Order: sequence, then C-alpha cells, then structure tokens
Amino acid sequence: MTTRITVREHARLTTDMLVEPTLDRAHVSPTAFDWLCRLSQDFTRAGASLVHVEGRRWLALDNFVGVLQTPCGTSIEILPKHIADDAGTGDVLASRALLKRMISVVTGLRAREAGPADLERFDAPLGEWIMGRFLKALDHLVKRGVRSDYERVEAAERFLRGQLDVAAQLRQPAGRAHIFRIWHDVFVHDRAENRLIRLALEQVARATRAPSLWQLASELRSLLHEVPPSSDVDRDFRLWRNDRLMAHYQPLRPLCELILYRQMPLALHGEWHGISMMFPMEKLFERYVSGVLSHQLLAGASLRTQPSRAWLCSHLNADVFRLQPDVLIEHGPRRWVLDTKWKRLDGSNRDGLYGLAQSDFYQLFAYGHKYLSGRGDMVLIYPRTNRFSAPLSPFMFEGGLTLRALPFDLETDQLIGHEDTDLPLKSNS
Repeated sequence: MTTRITVREHARLTTDMLVEPTLDRAHVSPTAFDWLCRLSQDFTRAGASLVHVEGRRWLALDNFVGVLQTPCGTSIEILPKHIADDAGTGDVLASRALLKRMISVVTGLRAREAGPADLERFDAPLGEWIMGRFLKALDHLVKRGVRSDYERVEAAERFLRGQLDVAAQLRQPAGRAHIFRIWHDVFVHDRAENRLIRLALEQVARATRAPSLWQLASELRSLLHEVPPSSDVDRDFRLWRNDRLMAHYQPLRPLCELILYRQMPLALHGEWHGISMMFPMEKLFERYVSGVLSHQLLAGASLRTQPSRAWLCSHLNADVFRLQPDVLIEHGPRRWVLDTKWKRLDGSNRDGLYGLAQSDFYQLFAYGHKYLSGRGDMVLIYPRTNRFSAPLSPFMFEGGLTLRALPFDLETDQLIGHEDTDLPLKSNS
C-alpha cells in the first residue's frame, strides 16, 4: 500500500502520529524515517545535504524539490516554497504546476502533447505526471515505428551466408571441415536508445499506481519484449544518436533521463524502489530563468550560461579561482552580468537590508570588475513574492558599477523592472 505525502521544501517530517499535517510538517512511518536518515548520510558523504536530523523524531528537509519513494511504499512529494505563507498553508496545485513547468523548461520537455485529449493534468502527483508523459510519448513512438539496427553476429553453421571468416575456418579441425565459420548481420531492435527506453519502461511499470498507466505500460512491455533492458545506462546515453532518422526519439530522451536518475544530484544506492527525482532548487531556478530569458532576447542579443572567461587572480603564472556568473548577456558592445538566488526577500525590511547576503555582493563585485571592467549594470534575480514584488533601489559601487535586485515573476515569466537596466529583453507590457 502506497502512502502519499505532499510537503514543501524545508518542511519537517516526524514519526509522531499526533502531529497535524500541513505543507510544512507531516507524519512518516518509522521505516521511512530510518530510510531517509540512511539516504541523508550518503548525500552528506558526497557533499550535499538532503535532510537535517532534529532529535529522534524529526527530520528537516533541505531545499530539494521533487519526489522520493521509500522501500516501504511512502511517496514524498516536495514542492517549491515561494508563494505560500508561513502558516503552512498554500496552493498545492499552483506549486505543483509551477514545478512541472520549470522541469519542462529545464529538461526541454514540450509543454503540451499532440491531441486535445492529452492536455497536461497538472493536478497529478509529480511522479505519476512524469510516468504518464513517458508512456504517452512511448506509445506515440511505437505507433510511428521502433528503429532497428544491424548487429554483427559470429556463428558456426552448416550453410554459408554473410562473410566467411577465413582465419577461423583454417583453424577448424579436420572433423569439422563441413562447418562454416561466418560473420553476418542481423536486423534487430537491440540498440542503445531502445535499451534505455525498455529499462525506463520496466521501472515505470513497477512504480505507477494509476490503473490506466499500468495497463498502457503492460501493453508496451509486450510490444518491446524482444529488446533487452540497458545494463550500462551511462554508456547507452553516450551512444544515443540525434540524427534526423532518430528525430521522433528526441521527446523520449529527457523523460528517460528523469526516470533513470540522470537528474538526481546524487545516485541512489542499492535496490531500486520507485521513481525518485530530486532537484536542487537553486539550480532549477537558475536554469529556468536563463531558459525563459533566452527566449525573450531582442534580435542581435546573446545569452550565455555559466561563462568561464575570467579568473579572480593568478598564482605562479597560473589562473586560480574561476569566476562563473549564472548568466552573461551581450548586445553589441554592452554586457550585463546576472546571478539568480532562490531566496525570499522582504522589500519592506530596510533595516535588515531586505534579507540580502553580503557575500553575494562581494561575488557580484568581482564579476563586475572581471566581466564589465568595473563599469556597467549587474542584476541579482530573486523569485517574486508578496513581500518582494518591485525592484529595490539600485546599489552603487565606485567607478560606475551598479547592482540591482529584481524580482522574477514565476507566474508570468517576467523579470520585473528590467527596463531600468537597459537589458535587451522584450517589454513586459
């Protein structure tokens, strides 16, 4: 039996059954609690943080979003925290829709499917939504035709076909002179793309709890029964072809990557127990903003993510401490440095500097001197909230370097106040 839990990032989980569940706290079974503790230890050893242990009964989630499925059948859906208030209430459907839209942009998934009957159901849990999209895309692929490829086979047979292996034939003992050592090609479905799809299909068939998806998965398994599942996921992804003959396979690749843990910040060790996808919210926000802005550029402007042109200093004739802002926009001779921060500011808290971090200003100061030669506009981008809905007054450095803190509206995909920076973006109006 599957237990579904929906919370938001930084929520607290407990084994105390008397706790009233909200988006900020929920009850989990002792087995799920212990499994999360063990998983957190693996993350910590690899340099990440999934949860923080608070005593024997409480776990505090970090800023990862996505879905986790535990071996005991507990499915934990973690949604972004950007609109909801501090009382543990909020619009689950709106947060879920936002997360799915962000994942779609970041992974290259199309926002809508082909027919009107396939419109997105954003109210579905994240895991079922991914699995449903995968199965519909695979069903469409199968109807268009699964690609095959030639595989070289070495055989010893009584008749000659293909190409005779002369060297092997000469080594045949006298009693086997009537047996031909040959090479020949067989046209089979066993190719890298199909192996990855078959492995993803097997995992989806075992994980889905929706009857309609389970039925579709079973039908597709019977149609692909000749294809072996991938035994080396990384190698097969490297062999995935992107030529025009494989164009109808492209919608399936990001879905296979999601299902086969390619988007996990760290691999889950041990036996597979379900569809688990975790995204660090800072990276998801960064990639989403850059993806949206790249489609809003004026003609002639260019956008680069994570440029690596500059270093902080040199030592013994070698550059050290690479400087990589999130986004660099260029339009003619002008440049703009943009950095994203997944943090909720308070535009009315002047005494507390709105919640800004001094370290971020040091970082942008270095970017400004190395990428803008100490003169120009820089932008810190934060999610728009009820407490931060308008740009802050600009922060001025010496020499003509200006830093602005702007809100990004995740509902309308607009960078509010960008007109004051002369960024080459289309108008919000």
